[in-house]
Amino acid sequence: MKFFATAPRGLSPLLERELRELGAEKIRPSAAGATFEGELELAYRLCLWSRVANRVLLPITTLKAATPEELYEEVKAIHWEKHLHSSGTLAVDCAVSDAAIGHSKYAALKVKDAVCDRFREQFDERPSVELDTPDLRINLHLRGTTGKINIDLSGGSLHRRGYRAEGVIAPLKENLAAGILLLADWPFVASRGGALLDPMCGSGTLLIEGAMIAADIAPGLYRKHIGFTGWRRHDEALWQRLLDEAAERRTAGLQKLPPILGFDANPQAIAAALRNIDSAGLSRHIQIERRELGTLPRPGDDTPGLLVVNPPYGERLGEINELKGLYAELGRHLQSDLPGWRAAIFTGNPQLAAYVGLRTHKKPEPLFNGPIECQLFLYRIPETTKATEENQINPTLAHSEGAQMFANRLRKNLKHLGKWARREGVDCYRLYDSDLPEYAVAVDLYQGDKLWVHVQEYQAPKTVDEEKARQRLMEALAVIPQVLEIPVEQLFYKVRQRQKGASQYEKQASRGAFFEVREGSCRLLVNLSDYLDTGLFLDHRTTRTLIEREAKGRRFLNLFAYTGVATLHAAAGGARSTTTVDMSHTYLDWAKRNMALNAYTGPEHHYIQADCTAWLAEQAPRAGGQYDLIFLDPPTFSSSKRMEDAFDVQRDHVALITNAMRLLSKEGLLIFSNNFRKFRLDEAALGNYRIEEISRQTLPEDFRRNPHIHRCWRIHH
Repeated sequence: MKFFATAPRGLSPLLERELRELGAEKIRPSAAGATFEGELELAYRLCLWSRVANRVLLPITTLKAATPEELYEEVKAIHWEKHLHSSGTLAVDCAVSDAAIGHSKYAALKVKDAVCDRFREQFDERPSVELDTPDLRINLHLRGTTGKINIDLSGGSLHRRGYRAEGVIAPLKENLAAGILLLADWPFVASRGGALLDPMCGSGTLLIEGAMIAADIAPGLYRKHIGFTGWRRHDEALWQRLLDEAAERRTAGLQKLPPILGFDANPQAIAAALRNIDSAGLSRHIQIERRELGTLPRPGDDTPGLLVVNPPYGERLGEINELKGLYAELGRHLQSDLPGWRAAIFTGNPQLAAYVGLRTHKKPEPLFNGPIECQLFLYRIPETTKATEENQINPTLAHSEGAQMFANRLRKNLKHLGKWARREGVDCYRLYDSDLPEYAVAVDLYQGDKLWVHVQEYQAPKTVDEEKARQRLMEALAVIPQVLEIPVEQLFYKVRQRQKGASQYEKQASRGAFFEVREGSCRLLVNLSDYLDTGLFLDHRTTRTLIEREAKGRRFLNLFAYTGVATLHAAAGGARSTTTVDMSHTYLDWAKRNMALNAYTGPEHHYIQADCTAWLAEQAPRAGGQYDLIFLDPPTFSSSKRMEDAFDVQRDHVALITNAMRLLSKEGLLIFSNNFRKFRLDEAALGNYRIEEISRQTLPEDFRRNPHIHRCWRIHH
């Protein structure tokens, strides 16, 4: 038999893959779906198991339809009694495309009349119309003067699985959600025990579809009505056998389901998700919790999973500006808490995806959410790994011509920077920063109880073959221990996972690997394994020296403090008091540990967990110059629940600096810096202050190759 299956725009390749897996023959894909051939069982299986199809159609005939009368006579001549009982029910769907009969409802009415009149003439009885669950749903497509008549075996769009509770509005159709998960390689991740996480789960569609995929649950198993069950040629025994098989696969699949986690800040969304999940029979298998995006827990399992999310798109300019911070927060969560994971962000506003701050691992997939053109951005989060002798670091790779060129550059840098570091007493510095474009890595040295090396790969341009980039990375990793004369156990690296297959690199067996290093007179803790950054921004070394020099007898305020290293230097410089402000409890605790390591534990040292932008806005109106030295190093973007819009350093730096200056004493000093390469300080709007740019003066010797690493200013009243 010949069939035609339709699919949402952009998902036809997935439909073709499903058809091949089900054994379809002579598949001919198109933008709207695919034609194929097979036994009746194939069509039944597709209605039961397809995760992306909209409809499964059985073509009946092609007919002439230049006029309504011609359409009527052509339809009436079809042997409808082979497909429908005279006492049955029917419905007619019609789509027109540049057709001679331009009104779809009128064309559908003529088809219905023709079918009913044929039955009345032959059996003195006619079928009745049933729009929702008819025994036979007829599909007509008109183009020009030609029409195609099909029987809709699915009986309506297959995206309606049957688990969605009434009254719940969902932003994604079920088959689009399934398509997103399939394009994001969720079956591969699930097969290895990786979790599925949706941090803005809404009504739970992505979670439910993800659970159904991972547990091998047929999406048609929940449907209360399938179109072919009222069709006269329906094979009930065949259908029952397929249902029994699907029920057995569901039972077996649920026993191996990986963790499925959903969070949302909206209590109404959580309630809707819980109703849908219960309707799908998955309440014991999907964990739902109300949480803000900024308070998401870090998964305890080391197995890399998939974060999938359909965040808001924004329609008005104000909404879009606010959403920048939300997308940036997503990126920060991925980088700091989900190393080695995959991520899929589906958005109707591709410009917002740039604020995630990560490179996609392949070209974004264009898809449509109803009439909205969207894109699916797929990411591989760099995985923090500790090298071992058993790992894929192969010393023989160090002998290639390119590897030797890289080794020579390392030796040259080590000779120059090593001499400088010994002279200046610098224990932690950047040895190499993509000096050779072919070897796009940053190599940082940390001298603790032994020499530790932290390597981070820069994403290769799309013009560079991924396998070639991986080969060069492995050559670099083979060279570094040899040049530095260290065992590979003392080398940490963050890399992308390979696009296919098992993880190319072993994960560190245990996390939480803090060790002590020195910066000047200060002792502090770094962690090379658990976070994207190590706890020490090396490019601010000179800035922190400036803070230590200026701090004596002063009241010091550190905003966006991270791990508090600037506070540590202020205390070492003799600050009268310090106040450290950061939103992250993890980083504040880290800052306290750094201070305690140096015996700065007195009551004059204060720690405040708060959104710095909101905290400044609250403090500024009642400020009285209570700080003499302020270090203000904001991120490029940040979101705050207390602000109408998200924080954007270029747009909002004037207000941020102004509020900080209201906290600064008359003779005080504000040091302002940021890492946004395109940043332009609005000196005209800050005309009440004395401003001096000191970017070059705060650029350490080991970052001279990258003079745009940060910008920095001294600001006085």
